[in-house]
Amino acid sequence: MKRMSGILVISAVSVALTAVGATAAVAQGSDAPRAAAVAPPRVGADVSRGALVSVEHLRTLTAREVAAELAGDEGGAWDTGAVRYGLDTFRIVYRTVDPDGRPTRASGLLALPRSGERRLRTVSFTHGTELFKGDVASVSADVWGQAPALTYASAGFAAVLPDYLGLGLGPGPHPWMDVPSETTAALDMLRASRTAVTARGRELRREVLVTGFSQGASAALGLARSLQEGGDGWFRLRAVAPVSGAYAFRDVELPALLAGRTDPKASVIYAALTLVAFNRLHPVYDTPAQVFRAPYDRTIEGLLDGTHSGQEVVAGTPDSLDGLLTRRGREMLAHPTGGLAAALRITDGVCTDWTPRAPVRLYYADGDEQAVNANTARCHAALRAHGVDAPAVGLGTPDYGGSRHLGSQQAGTAAVVRWFGSLG
Repeated sequence: MKRMSGILVISAVSVALTAVGATAAVAQGSDAPRAAAVAPPRVGADVSRGALVSVEHLRTLTAREVAAELAGDEGGAWDTGAVRYGLDTFRIVYRTVDPDGRPTRASGLLALPRSGERRLRTVSFTHGTELFKGDVASVSADVWGQAPALTYASAGFAAVLPDYLGLGLGPGPHPWMDVPSETTAALDMLRASRTAVTARGRELRREVLVTGFSQGASAALGLARSLQEGGDGWFRLRAVAPVSGAYAFRDVELPALLAGRTDPKASVIYAALTLVAFNRLHPVYDTPAQVFRAPYDRTIEGLLDGTHSGQEVVAGTPDSLDGLLTRRGREMLAHPTGGLAAALRITDGVCTDWTPRAPVRLYYADGDEQAVNANTARCHAALRAHGVDAPAVGLGTPDYGGSRHLGSQQAGTAAVVRWFGSLG
């Protein structure tokens, strides 16, 4: 299997980012089924953030089918020990806001257990980096993207998986590693899911169990902080369990990338994403030629607009940072200033700018080739300085398609579902 996802997945010989069936469901002119429209909201109802636009039933699986799908992933079998129930999955489109606070729409996946339980415990899972709009759980049929939803829902939880802005059926480019917009998208997905669940005669309990992987680990902490601070009138934070995050992006992840301590091709794509994605929201550079070498200065922004497959991104980028970055581009990443520095302060605040009052566990894989372990150590130390006991839980050296980073999502999902189940 060749895949790149979740701060990117790299195989030993070549790299690809693809999800089975995803392209057809997102491309213009797709034959994918149209979403069933939700009835118009009643007079006086909230038609803004978190309001449902559409909900579409996607699949019904028995517990045996869930276990078979998880065990049959070609990249490596997922743990099936928590599978107890069959489930239904739904694609949701809902109203939210963009990074500037303007109205927009986003999508996500909701998975509900066929448990007979009316009041459901809720897990929010935020996913890792995806370069192509179609490589997210609400659109792709790939086991990788679906597995967290299948795991949590078959264990009896309502699983809520936002696509983020600009991915799935959301318009525009994705604001990568922008924690504020990841937070609003995740919070509004919870609200929309609550409406969808209520329409089916069931209820989401107030307490939310929050988790996420890689990019989604930071997003999970952002959502957890918002829930704790009363970001929603119904939902409250119960616990948070991020997996393999780049929590200290400026002081740990970027230096590791520039020093060659992360996978070379992943480093190229992360460097490009950092400059291009942050420049869309903050003043980072005036022209691509200031930071990217020819010919990439003419192609890189378009290549990272969410409409290109992982194979295209891999083919369209060099194999080393020296081939990608100008001297000024490297200097910007080594010593961020201005808009980039301001953006990174926000990104890195997920562990330093608040004090969780709910249980926290930080999961990581030894020798992670993408999100280096010092990120977790830095987050653990920052929380401890605030008086928070947030154990760093090692997952050993899990492997998924040759990647420990990806393997940590598999092993972390198995560990987190058990921890969440023990919390009552």
